[in-house]
Order: sequence, then C-alpha cells, then structure tokens
Amino acid sequence: ILLSIKKIPEIQKIVKKENFRSSILDNEGNILAKSVPIVNLGINPNLVINKEKLLISLKLIFPNKSFDKEMYGKKFFYVKKKISPKKLEQILLLGDKSFIQEDSIARVYPNGNLFSHVIGQIDNDNNGISGIEKTFDYELTTRKEPLKLTLDKDLQYLIKEELLKSKDIFQNIGSAAILMDINNGNILSMLSLPDFDLNKREKLNDVKYINRATKGVYEFGSVFKTFTLAAGLQYNVVKPETEFKDLEKRIICAGNSISEYDNKIPSDLTAEEILIRSGNIGSVRIAEKVGIENYNEFLQTIGIISNLEFDIQEVGTTQLGRWGKCKLATVAFGHGIATTLLQLSKGYSIISNGGYEITPTLLNKEKLPRQRILNEKLSETINPILRKIVSTKEGTAGFANVKGYEIGGKTGTADQPSEGGYSK
Repeated sequence: ILLSIKKIPEIQKIVKKENFRSSILDNEGNILAKSVPIVNLGINPNLVINKEKLLISLKLIFPNKSFDKEMYGKKFFYVKKKISPKKLEQILLLGDKSFIQEDSIARVYPNGNLFSHVIGQIDNDNNGISGIEKTFDYELTTRKEPLKLTLDKDLQYLIKEELLKSKDIFQNIGSAAILMDINNGNILSMLSLPDFDLNKREKLNDVKYINRATKGVYEFGSVFKTFTLAAGLQYNVVKPETEFKDLEKRIICAGNSISEYDNKIPSDLTAEEILIRSGNIGSVRIAEKVGIENYNEFLQTIGIISNLEFDIQEVGTTQLGRWGKCKLATVAFGHGIATTLLQLSKGYSIISNGGYEITPTLLNKEKLPRQRILNEKLSETINPILRKIVSTKEGTAGFANVKGYEIGGKTGTADQPSEGGYSK
C-alpha cells in the first residue's frame, strides 16, 4: 500500500515583537477584554512571478475583492486581516512565495459597548490609545496576570438600562452615571452614553462620544446647594435650624438677576429647609455667611476645584473663573462653575462618609489608613437632610424614594450655557 501526503508549501512568516496583551477582568473575574491569536496575510508584489495568474487565483478565493491596483504596485499590501484557517489553507496551496503571513493578536471585548469609555481602545500596533488600555499599557503588555478592575458587569448592565429608559423619557443627547463606594472610592459602575462598540475599533472624532462621566464638564445646578450648606456647617456659620427671614424672590448682582425657581417657596426658611426645598436665594445667603475664602477652601478640600488624578487619562478640568461677590452667589446654587461628574461624586462621598478623604479608583488597590478632612459631625448632620429631600413632600426628589431603602440625594438642573448667558 502506498500512502502519499500532499505537502503544503511554506510562506514567509512574521511574528510581531509585542504579540501579547493581558486580559482585563471585572471584580467577579468576568472577562472585559482579552487577546486571541490571529493571522494577517499580505503580499509583497515585488516577489510575484506571474501576477495575472495570481490575481485569478485570488479572485476565486476572495470573489468580492479586487487586488489589481495593489498587485501592480511596489508596496506590501494586506490580502486579508484575521484570515480564517480555511482561507489560509487555500492560499498556502497556491505555493506562491510572495505571500507573507503575519502572526498577531486581536483584542476581543465580549461586552461590546458596555464598558467602551472605561476600557478604551488599542491601535493596530497593540498600543493602548484610550481608557484603561492606555493608562496601563505597560502593565498589560509585560505582565502575565490579568488586570482586575473594581467594576461589576451586572451593575453596569442594569444602570445602562436605566439610562436608556431616561433617554426615551427626556429625549436627551447624552447621559452618564457613576456608582461608587463612598468609603473607599471603588467605582462599581461608570457609564457614558452614547457609547461605541470596542470590537469595531473605529476612530471617533464626534464630540458626542466624549466620556461624560470623567471628561465632560457641566454646570450641575442645584446639586451644589448641598456643598453650600455643608460649607456653612463645616465653618460653623450656620446650623440646620438657623433661620433666614424675609428671603427675596429675586435679587440683582452686577446687573444680572437671580431668582427663585419656584415663587411658592416660603420667604422664611431654616438652613435645612433651604436645601430641602432647593432655594436659590437662601443658598446665596448661606454662601455669603461662609465667605469667598472659606467656600473656595471647602471646594478645594472635597476635590471639586482641585486636580484629580484618575485611572484613565480622559479627565476634565473644573472651570470656575475669578472669585467675586457675584461668583460666590451663583456658585452657591451651582451656576458659574462647571466640573465633572467624577469630581461631583467624590465631593458627595466625602461629605457623606464621615468626612474622610477618598480617591475614586477603577482598580483594587492597597487601602491606606483613612484621613478625616472634614468635621466628623458634618455627615451626621447632612445625611438626614439629604434623606428628607427624597422622603418628604417638601423635598424635590420624591421620585427616588424606594420602600425599604434609606435613599438620600439632591436634584439638580441647569440651563445650557450660551454666548453671554444661558439658553433654555
């Protein structure tokens, strides 16, 4: 019996030097990014002996592609990136030594869009160009163990679903959300919409794809009123029961009008009631008691106007301008200052966690001893007030009240900045 084996001709092979990239995992060990081996196939046209014959063969294998222009050029060109084993075998059987096989890796993101802004992208040369892929490029290409994040895939999915529901209601062009442990800064979920599919590796130039959780800066409006009252408590210039009598419905500062958002707000309110009812004028009066120097120091302390080092490089910078009497008045209710959602989250965490410094993070890092930077009684005072904003009829966030949970918070809205003022 005579057995014969058809020998498959060898072709040139190139192995890229940095042909490795570690996986990225969530806090439960679910894969968020991984690398798989692939083969890219190209041709050096200078090595082709019979170009017409090879073009016919390629047409049979790739009927929807044309290589005429490249074949009669002088530069190397790719026939197929991520070529399938079946197609590669067909090419090898042609026996043409002009083919060059390039062993490489492809980055695969099992969750598609879900973590797009956080994970980021790599380029064709295995270099991280955004997000975690960029910041930890060295670690991912030199260490065998996977990079484990604080993020939770299930929480990320659920929160994204809620953001998509809100889009149907408000017809907004974008949204963002951060879920963070206020005691250690671990971020369990971070989302920005619209997002994009990491597997497509598209070049994104449209500003709508900005990371709204970390890079976008916004005037958050009334959520700043919590900081105003907290500053008053920190510097002991007000107490929750401090009374403010005959509050105007409208004041003028440097020719500009500051009004209550609702004229039904009573003119006599305590400091606590000002926050619960989200009073603009009352917040201005509290800020005046705090003073520019103290308020500036307070916002620095809780991370609102200080630079924030984070695990991804796409981080915005707070826009404040020059302090003055009118700047103090507008910042008191969240206008005239634009910051990031990440910094806002840090600020709220500090005033709610007992006054301890925290650093927002996406990585499980060794935790250092906590340092208290605010009065230890501040959280004990402010948290019940935030709860009343949600749980009482006078509060503005009753929609967030969920039976069985002690939810606290603060609503905030703002007009969009336009030239010389704001547009509705």
